[in-house]
Amino acid sequence: MFDSGVGGLSVLREVRLALPQAPVIYAADNAGLPYGTKTEVEIASRVAGLLGRMTERLKPRLVCIACNTASTIALGMVRDVLEVPIVGTVPAIKPAAAITRSGVIGLLGTGATIRQGYVDRLEAEFAADKHLLRFAAPELVEAAEARLRGLPVDPAVFARAADGLRAQAQGGAIDTVVLACTHFPLIVDDLAQAFGPDVEFVDGAAGIARRIAFLTQGQSWQRTGPDLALFTRDGAELAELAPALTSAGLTEIGVF
Repeated sequence: MFDSGVGGLSVLREVRLALPQAPVIYAADNAGLPYGTKTEVEIASRVAGLLGRMTERLKPRLVCIACNTASTIALGMVRDVLEVPIVGTVPAIKPAAAITRSGVIGLLGTGATIRQGYVDRLEAEFAADKHLLRFAAPELVEAAEARLRGLPVDPAVFARAADGLRAQAQGGAIDTVVLACTHFPLIVDDLAQAFGPDVEFVDGAAGIARRIAFLTQGQSWQRTGPDLALFTRDGAELAELAPALTSAGLTEIGVF
């Protein structure tokens, strides 16, 4: 499982439920965090390069890119160059369109994600008769990372995300919000407080877990060692993240 940081732990949580016996290597490119402020070329080259080296060294049976930004930009490229199944993460616009009552959907993501043509195509295919409002909320990535490190987070961060959607035309009618970054489900309770009780939040983690289970059905699992969290940069943050990683079943930490 690959993400720019610890956001992919929200996906790992669902994978654990679907495949509790599956051994996992969780790779976080914390040296490249945040992805949302980078260009498409920077993200594509970084993700393809890292996953190329990681799959060569670690030899996984499947790779999950547990990051909306990396997936919407680099998924096709990675699938072209790697010879293992690749499961990506894309904004959950389809399920959001199915459950909205007002027809107005909010989408929170990174700046890089919300401007992608991939998102335009998802909207055209699944929400053409809805009204989709997008807002870039990079502060939420920082908030999720801080929260998992046990650091305080200013509640105003969540209020600004809610206000960024509500302030747009028809924003007051939003009843469903797509969390188009895997970091955001980690702070969904804070977002729920900011948006109020009449908003439902949707993310793609459960669907990703089902896809991974489908692609590996019938395969046997054997864990020969502890599940591993790999980071691309060492630092004090790894010790701060250790409790959250351990609670996710990642009991060994290393640097790639």
